Amino acid sequence: MTQNLFDLNGKTALITGSSQGIGYALAKGLAASGAKIILNGRDVEKLKNAADQLRSEGINVTELAFDATDHDGVRDAVDGFEKEHGAIDILVNNAGMQFRTALEDYPTDMFQKLLTTNVASVFSVGQAVARHMIGRKAGKIINIASVQTMLARPGIAPYTATKGAVGNLTKGMATDWAKYGLQCNAIAPGYFDTPLNAALVVDPEFSAWLEKRTPAGRWGNVDELVGACVFLSSAASSFVNGHTLYVDGGITASL
Repeated sequence: MTQNLFDLNGKTALITGSSQGIGYALAKGLAASGAKIILNGRDVEKLKNAADQLRSEGINVTELAFDATDHDGVRDAVDGFEKEHGAIDILVNNAGMQFRTALEDYPTDMFQKLLTTNVASVFSVGQAVARHMIGRKAGKIINIASVQTMLARPGIAPYTATKGAVGNLTKGMATDWAKYGLQCNAIAPGYFDTPLNAALVVDPEFSAWLEKRTPAGRWGNVDELVGACVFLSSAASSFVNGHTLYVDGGITASL
């Protein structure tokens, strides 16, 4: 009975920005629990290579190329998929970007790009998918937040602002859509070894600081995010709404 709570057989999951990194790992993890996977990205060739790799491992995967920051394009892609293939039961809003520099020197265009990529995409894809979920009175939306949803660090103030917005947008989604049977939550990763963090991973000084600062004493492995995603995608979280689940090795729990 307990195992059935986490069973995703018969469900279809769309993961944005899933041709690499966290999104790719979550796609594999949801597939291992039975979900059919919709892989998404802007780079068609990169997306195809990722999908082919998953298929070689026996995973049922569909490619859906669209730019998560293009509101009209997102709606067309989601509506088209629903019409041709059927329901999207689970949405993981993972697409995002990072740009690091001192706040006093931060370029205006990059600030706007971060807002569009990290916040507007969550709104656009969330709204497009939720419109269908609302009609079915069921659905799971999982937004990828960050340890920066709660904490700041030098050089990434705009990123911190965007991830704080993701946390609050998640609460807003839950407040508006829980009455329609949707559960909208967020996962907030700590420091994980991903392409987004490549510059930090290869920096010995930063890695030494991180290992000392994190109670677990290490970087996270992207596979360690899968359990949280399966939980929030499944019947096990049927009364969990508007929550941000930190998967961070304890970094937000300690000074």
